[in-house]
Amino acid sequence: MIFIPPSLRRSLLVLLSLVISSAVFADPSKPPAPAAPDGLMGHRFITLNTIVRVRQIEVTRDTALGPDESSVHTPAEARAFREVIEKAWPGARITWAFSWLALHDTRDSYRELRELIVSYHKKFGDEITFIPGAYFANMYNTREHVNLDLHDGLKRVSEIVGDGYRPKSMVAGFLSSDNLRYLSEKEGIHVCQGNIWSQYAVDNGDGEGSISYPYYPSREHFCKPSRGAGDFIDCVNLDGWTVDFLCARIPGSKIVDGERWRSRQGVGPIETLLSMGTERGLKAMMATTASHFDDGFQRNGFAWVTCGWEMSLVEARKIYGYGGRTGMDGLNLWLTEIRKRWPDAKLITQGEFGELWRAHFKNNEKLDYQFVYRGCGIRASETDQEIRWFMNRDFRLALLRNWKKDGASKVIDFTRYDLPAKEPGDPEPGKQSRNWSLMNRINQKGTRPQDKPAAIDELPAEEQAMIKRHYPGLLDKK
Repeated sequence: MIFIPPSLRRSLLVLLSLVISSAVFADPSKPPAPAAPDGLMGHRFITLNTIVRVRQIEVTRDTALGPDESSVHTPAEARAFREVIEKAWPGARITWAFSWLALHDTRDSYRELRELIVSYHKKFGDEITFIPGAYFANMYNTREHVNLDLHDGLKRVSEIVGDGYRPKSMVAGFLSSDNLRYLSEKEGIHVCQGNIWSQYAVDNGDGEGSISYPYYPSREHFCKPSRGAGDFIDCVNLDGWTVDFLCARIPGSKIVDGERWRSRQGVGPIETLLSMGTERGLKAMMATTASHFDDGFQRNGFAWVTCGWEMSLVEARKIYGYGGRTGMDGLNLWLTEIRKRWPDAKLITQGEFGELWRAHFKNNEKLDYQFVYRGCGIRASETDQEIRWFMNRDFRLALLRNWKKDGASKVIDFTRYDLPAKEPGDPEPGKQSRNWSLMNRINQKGTRPQDKPAAIDELPAEEQAMIKRHYPGLLDKK
């Protein structure tokens, strides 16, 4: 017989009782949570958020623009949306963002909708958070008012979810640097979907000029990466929709050969599935996804694709038409195909992804994102065009060429982040501050005379030297 000291015997009995208790009281209806990624590098990530609102654009707490979307924000739409995701990607975790009106609407449908989404948080680990102004808060409200909305909206989310819940991230569309700083320093939230990369002449606001992957924003401008401790904001700024790099050159949209070419074509449903139909739309979505998960992954050491799938789009045909399409078949096929082609990919919440990035990058000093993309042949994604992007804390640079003709590369964007930047002031009554873009030297949209494409060796010597410091061989590979 083995002698076991009394003190050790008691410890073993306690441990055994805990194991038995866990087995007895485990909830068999709740699947085990997928293992969290062990870090940022070496992984492919999908983030998917959806917006729960009452009106299309909720300007303030009491005023709104656009259609009333309450008829397509019911438990039925939320259930249909979440079931498609779980079927295509078991264990996926998504982010739900409630508008101010959706958080406070007293109708039974919204009360039941909130309860249902809280149940998804408990069952799947979904994130629930707040969106101020339904994408365009700073374009209608002062920074002080936005801060108040952030505080009260987050408080309301915590009340609805209960158990001391606090989201890890925010959804905002666009959010000023002052408000991003407030989120970090006062609310303790360090991740925000606070820019929409390349958005210009679309919807109710412009925010062209940032880099497309995560960065810490400057105190000068939300599109500008911080370049040091003096202008650092500890709130990871995330893009809202991954788009096709070639399509992004368009300012808004244009008609070519009877088709509408849109700058936002990528993984979002409006410009793909709802505009083109499932087969063609899915092809465009997969081409954009592959540009990150294949070549981009090899160049950057990790890959990220993100999409905002507004809940109003589940039954968009009821309000917006879209040829009677819902896009749900396409969503199922997109997620299913991603899992087949890249079985290691992780679909996690915005907050989880942002915190993984934040744990790896303590500042922007080592940021060096590079992308090379050739068009997929759908609309503005022209098959003979190749675009190369270089993005760091000092500048972003885009080179375009006709690769089929072995054409010379031209600079179509050179946005310098070493130059001073300034956001618009607070909007005045009746005056919307629409354009929050950061454009200086050369911009991809080509809306100004100075945006004419140029050879890289035609840039001023100072700028060639800047580029050479980051990419020594680039000027030799024109």
